[in-house]
Amino acid sequence: MTLSRRRALELATGGIAFAAMPGSARAQTYPTRPVRIIVGFPAGGPTDITARLIAQWLTEHLGQEFVVENRPGAASNIGTEAALRAAPDGYTLLLVTSSNAVNATFYENLSFDFMNDITPVAGIIRVPFVMEINPSIPAKTVPEFIAYAKANPGKINMASGGIGTSVHIAGELFKMMAGVNLVHVPYRGSAPALTDMISGQVHVMFDILTSSIQHIRSGALRALAVTSATRSDALPDLPTVGDFLPGYEATAWYGIAAPKNTPREIADKLNNEINAGLADPRIKARFAELASTVIPGSPADFGKLVGAEIEKWGKVVKFSGAKPG
Repeated sequence: MTLSRRRALELATGGIAFAAMPGSARAQTYPTRPVRIIVGFPAGGPTDITARLIAQWLTEHLGQEFVVENRPGAASNIGTEAALRAAPDGYTLLLVTSSNAVNATFYENLSFDFMNDITPVAGIIRVPFVMEINPSIPAKTVPEFIAYAKANPGKINMASGGIGTSVHIAGELFKMMAGVNLVHVPYRGSAPALTDMISGQVHVMFDILTSSIQHIRSGALRALAVTSATRSDALPDLPTVGDFLPGYEATAWYGIAAPKNTPREIADKLNNEINAGLADPRIKARFAELASTVIPGSPADFGKLVGAEIEKWGKVVKFSGAKPG
């Protein structure tokens, strides 16, 4: 379709007028067209599900469509770069994950400085990992596993969904704090890693609880502890790793950010709506089904979480010596 000169000028001047509006006016009128939420992972996984739940809520309550755009690749860096290079007008958002915090140190030559190139908007959920073993390992508690690992250095294989993934780095934090020598075996995703965990080809994994819970309930895998600071409602009888290694905590988490210099009023409006969604019983129940807990708060709260996680996982990445493959 070819635009007439008059219509093109109308659209251009309309965009200029929007940009020139005072912040409060921009926030009142926003959004005036569809908004995209870029997800750096394929469709169908927990990251994508989280984005679509929030997108549906925002679509229903802000009167414009919020569209999830999956841009997988390079451990989410491709989607992240696309989002951070977009215009800072509130019409491109990024689903931020714990992978972004790991990637900030793990990848040395990124084209962006993640912490400085985002406008934090809102946290969404935390999801614990679960420390699980193949039942052939003679351990039923974390202390028993540590003792067995120390008696068999370099003989226990630790699976993950790939080098530098959150699952991998959660395991490296355990190795660092427990002082054990586990051999990291990376896979191309969690699904093949779980297959080999069940068959006994690998022995221990720090997997996202959502992915493993059915295998744990069936007895195919033995759960030793969750990695969150508190117990999970999904497996309330399971202790935390921190009960035995004080200070240990590792979770997957998700939130929303926008490109740097996105107007604060727009970020605040999105934050208010997302927090309203997190308080909705239907949304909370759906996230509970994913073994997750909501993390409402201000944009500043989410910014502090991201900054703290980048610092924390940077130390673990350096300890592990892991490099991109």
